[in-house]
Amino acid sequence: MKKIILLIVLLSYSILYSQNEARQIALSNSAIAITKNNVIYDPSYYSIGYPNGDVPSNVGVCTDVVIRTYRKIGVDLQKNVHEDMLQNFSAYPKIWGAKSTDKNIDHRRVPNLMNYFKRQNASLNITENPKDYLAGDIICWNLGGGTNHIGIVVDKKSKDGKRNLIVHNIGSGQVIEDCLFAYKIIGHYRY
Repeated sequence: MKKIILLIVLLSYSILYSQNEARQIALSNSAIAITKNNVIYDPSYYSIGYPNGDVPSNVGVCTDVVIRTYRKIGVDLQKNVHEDMLQNFSAYPKIWGAKSTDKNIDHRRVPNLMNYFKRQNASLNITENPKDYLAGDIICWNLGGGTNHIGIVVDKKSKDGKRNLIVHNIGSGQVIEDCLFAYKIIGHYRY
């Protein structure tokens, strides 16, 4: 009987691990797919629909890379962040002086996404080992001067084969680049 229970536990773990790995690869593939769209960096405020709202498809910022990637696998970060902020507004940063939630912009702010992922127990260790950053992981950086940045690790390697590449938008549209350790990492998530 103990062997049967152990076998069931091991099979369950194996299935769960396989599903998680498949989701991470789906995120990587979705991130790579959005780089095919011509997007101009535009940090303007937009009034957008809810749920599943998006800024015009030809514009965006770094957070839109993450939002659009997750949307391709059926996850609406606009809705998820907004609902969590409605219930837990005091747990979110007050950097912008907001007195209430704003479904048009809250999910498009790096500190809010970082806080949301942390609240979802998606935080991972920040290390200097490139093998710790897997396809589908979300990375946040501090660019200096109070500017944060976010991107997604993809299943493509740097020219030297040592690091996975990143899909992000730091001003040149949605691109794939070798920039994992180019800036100070301040967040690492698997959601």
